[in-house]
This record gives sequence, C-alpha cells and structure tokens, in this order.
Amino acid sequence: MELDNVAKFLQGKTILVPGATGFLAKVFIEKILRLQLNVNKLYLLLSTSNDKFVTQRLENEIISTELFRILRDKWGSKFDALISSKVIAVEGDISSENLGLEDSKRREEMRKEIEIVVNSAATTCFNERYDVALGINTFGAFNVLNFGKKCDKIKLFLHISTAYVCGEKAGIILEKRFYMGEILKGTHSINIFEEKRTMEEQLAQLRCHGAPDKAIKSSMKEFGLKRTFDSFIVSYGKGKLTCFPANPNTIIDVIPVDMVVNAMVVAVKVHYAERQHACETIYHVSSSFRNPLTLSDLRNLSHCYFIKNPWIDANGLRVKVGQLTFFSKANRYLLLMQMKYVLPLKVFYLANILCCQRFKKNYKNLNRKINFVIQLAKLYEPYAFFLGSFNDGNLVELQRVAEEQGIDLVEFNFDSESIEWEEYMMNIHIPDLLKYEIKS
Repeated sequence: MELDNVAKFLQGKTILVPGATGFLAKVFIEKILRLQLNVNKLYLLLSTSNDKFVTQRLENEIISTELFRILRDKWGSKFDALISSKVIAVEGDISSENLGLEDSKRREEMRKEIEIVVNSAATTCFNERYDVALGINTFGAFNVLNFGKKCDKIKLFLHISTAYVCGEKAGIILEKRFYMGEILKGTHSINIFEEKRTMEEQLAQLRCHGAPDKAIKSSMKEFGLKRTFDSFIVSYGKGKLTCFPANPNTIIDVIPVDMVVNAMVVAVKVHYAERQHACETIYHVSSSFRNPLTLSDLRNLSHCYFIKNPWIDANGLRVKVGQLTFFSKANRYLLLMQMKYVLPLKVFYLANILCCQRFKKNYKNLNRKINFVIQLAKLYEPYAFFLGSFNDGNLVELQRVAEEQGIDLVEFNFDSESIEWEEYMMNIHIPDLLKYEIKS
C-alpha cells in the first residue's frame, strides 16, 4: 500500500527536531510516530528555565497534549514505554554554538546517529526584541545548519520558515533562493555579522547607561521590525474591533497545519532518495497563488461565524458584532482613533485627576484597550496591505514526483486547491482558534 511506502522509509531513521515544543513541530512529531513506531530515535531539542527540566517540558508541552491522544489510545498501557524508547529530550539552545549541548557524550552520540534535521525553531512573536529574534531566527538557523554538517550520517536538512520573510514584495513571489547578504530590495549590502555587532553595541550602550530591563526590552523591540501574527478574528469576535486599516483585496496566505506537515514528510522522503543529486529546493506550502482567500472573505466569514456563535464575555453576556469596516489608508484610521478615542481619553484623564483619581481604574482600562487596538493596527499594517502571492510551482512538482513514487496523496494531501474556505473557516479554523488560542 502507498502508506507503507512512507512508513517503510521512516523505519530506522534518526531525526533531530529543534524547536520541538512549537505548534508545527509537535504535529510533525506526532505524524512521524503515528506513521512509523520503529523510527530509531527522535531527538527533540528543548530549551529550559531554572524551574523546568527537559523531561518536564517533554511531558507537559508535547506528550501529554491533546494532539497525542490518538496515539495514547492506540498504544494504551505501552504508550509511555514506547515514547521513552523512541523520543529523546535534549537540553539545548539553538542561539549557542553546538546548540548549547553541554553533555559532550550526548553531543557525540547525536553526531554519530542523526541522518535528518528538521528545523522549525523560531520565535513567532513578531514584535519580539530585535536581539532575541536575530539570535534565534537568524543565528539559530545558522547554528543548527552547522551542527547538521558535522553529523556523520547526515543526509537531509529541512528548514521551515514563514513565507513572509520575503518582506513587502508585490506580485508573484517565486520559490527561489535568497542569497547571503541580499536584502529585500534586490541589492547586496547587508552583512549579517555587522548587523549583529550593531545590535550588540546598542544593547551594551543601554546597559552602560543603567537602563532598566523594561526600558531595554522596549528599546530592543523598536530596534527591530515590528510584525504581528495575532489574527484580528480574536479581537473582532470579542467586540474590540469595529474598523481596521486594510486593503479588502489583500490576499492572506492561510494553510492548514496538517497540509504543511504532509508536505514536510513527503519532501523528506523524496529528497532523501535523491540525495546523490544534492540541491537546495524551496517550497511554498501556500494557498495565495492557486486558492486565494482575501481579507474581505475572512471578514465576511468571521462575521457570519460570530453572528451564529457569539462570544460570551466575562459577565456571561453575548457580544454582538457588526460588519467590520476597512480603511484603505492606515493614516486615516490612526487619525480617526486620535479624534474619536485618544483626545476624549485625555479629557477623561484630566477629569480623573480633578476627581482625586476616582476613575483611575476606568481610565487605565480604556487606555489599555485603545493602545492595544492602535498597536495592533501598526503591527498588522504590512500584512493588511500586502500585494504579493506565493507561487508554488515547486510544490506542484513535488506532488507529481510523490505520485510517481507511489505515495498516497489522499493520505498526504498538501494541495491547497482542495481547501473549501467556507467549510474550513466556519467548521475548523475559527472554532479551533476559540478553543485553543483565545484567553479571556
């Protein structure tokens, strides 16, 4: 059978997964174990804090999650023993050389056994401190690659990133290599090591002047590029958004996580077999080119969902939502916020002082909400006015090759054209978002 094709391939393989507690990595790990229990080992690289050891993180953030319920039910009383024999949690830090692996015996063992590296380790907080983001997302990937090159049996390195690393490009964005030192406007002037040195000087200067941790955190965020991945579905459903700066025709690239993982598994299988023809291949596992979903579509589907399934607030009351209004210019939206909310709030601030801080709690609450909405608009602007779409020609070719190799593309579906957006949003995406992501 076709499924056995992939399962047989995975048998006896040793895979390193940095960033194992991430959403995508957990789905990948579960998929591998469900397909083939007889993998040799899955090394999961986990960072730790003072009060949380790697075994605790493995159990609390991966193994005991709802995602692994099917495997737990399938294996029953053998589940814990099987996991212990196949899944190895390793303490490390991708921002450090040698991935922060201090146990030299374990490090050498890994170097002798690892055949495949699947790296999805990243900070996904798009308004992260610049130094933290650079250390993890740039130098972290560099360190993982260097470690992989030192592995005796290494056959394949798979790196996963958001497609939006392309910057604010317009038109059709091809699956092509981005050369070291190349910047998004097409010239070659950035030296990433010089960039790191500049960042370190900025951080040292702040510390030299005795800046408190809060000020350092704020300044280093400003030093980097601000982005957000928080869906406005959450804020809209809670009644916090009635208008937003965005182009309603902007295509948002949404793709189900199971499709991404299916593409990952198939790509590993196909390229492992063709490793004698070593090459760098980029795949856009995306929907924007062949099955676009616009912001207008998302607005309409969200409105329909929350009309049928209103959010219940902390007081047990149903939140009524209207149709979200889009502003075609971000500055017009911010001007509206200033006139309608910020200026009246300043008057309220003065009134609060005159009333001996009687309305202090109310003022703080309103100020927090207004600042949140303004910040959300600023962070979301690059996506709300994005004019590009991600060509997935290489991915289509991967489907063709996979089919030739007898891989079941129903079981391993990653064809974005098969997504029916109304069905997906109304019955899967938004309900799951509310179930797992929204915090009151």
